Amino acid sequence: MRRRKVEPEHARSWLLVNGARTELFDVAHGSRADQVVLDIEDAVDPARKAEAREGVIQWLSGEDRSAWVRINDHSTPYWADDVAGLAGLPGLLGVMLAKAEAAEHVTETFDRLGGSSPVLALVESALGIEEAVRIARARGAFRLAFGSGDYRRDTGTSADDLAMAYPRSRLVVASRIGGLPGPIDGPTVSSSHPVLREQTAVTVSLGLTGKLCLDMDQLPVINEVISPTPSDVAWARDFLADFDARGQVIRDGSDLPRLGRARKIERLAQVFGVEPS
Repeated sequence: MRRRKVEPEHARSWLLVNGARTELFDVAHGSRADQVVLDIEDAVDPARKAEAREGVIQWLSGEDRSAWVRINDHSTPYWADDVAGLAGLPGLLGVMLAKAEAAEHVTETFDRLGGSSPVLALVESALGIEEAVRIARARGAFRLAFGSGDYRRDTGTSADDLAMAYPRSRLVVASRIGGLPGPIDGPTVSSSHPVLREQTAVTVSLGLTGKLCLDMDQLPVINEVISPTPSDVAWARDFLADFDARGQVIRDGSDLPRLGRARKIERLAQVFGVEPS
């Protein structure tokens, strides 16, 4: 039996799995990933897309199996077949829509899937970033994600943290305006855990609350860095206990922001199972 996963609105690690590699599906399903995404878009050669789609459909039709699926973007000839094949599958948690650039792309995908499967909009271009608020407000939109590699290719931007701060911040602001959970950052390609830890810390500092992942070895680091630290949890519980002990009286202007932070940390500690140090 697969262990319980973190719900997708809170999910930190989103593991992308090549949709043509069906032998990896069960392994990924039992991994430490908060959510698994079977990728039938960029990971699959055009000549094998129909085969990969069928393999994903068959796997999601089995018992005790569930995952998200990254589908091809709205402008491609594969999109309609993707949504038609996935609609109504018992194991489909939702779809990640590649190269989302308009609210209509999200809504039409949502509707064709039957109006019950959430759409995670993967924003990967300059146009998508500028349309992010409308995309976040679209009916069926669940969360935003940053396709950082394609964004750099589209804009000619480097991978430097400063260069990437604007698109990431746009997605954070758009998610807030659209009433969505925090957005999901792009993957770290490096296999170095110190580099991954540093880049994930930047993710958190900018307000993103999840990260795409290409390697199962990265999962523990991503989950740890995006979770509250044990010392943060200890502070939050001490603050909340003191707040209750004084009759929940606000003493000065700093109490409300600290109260909000303490409650958020405590809520996430419960979700992720973090205990105070």
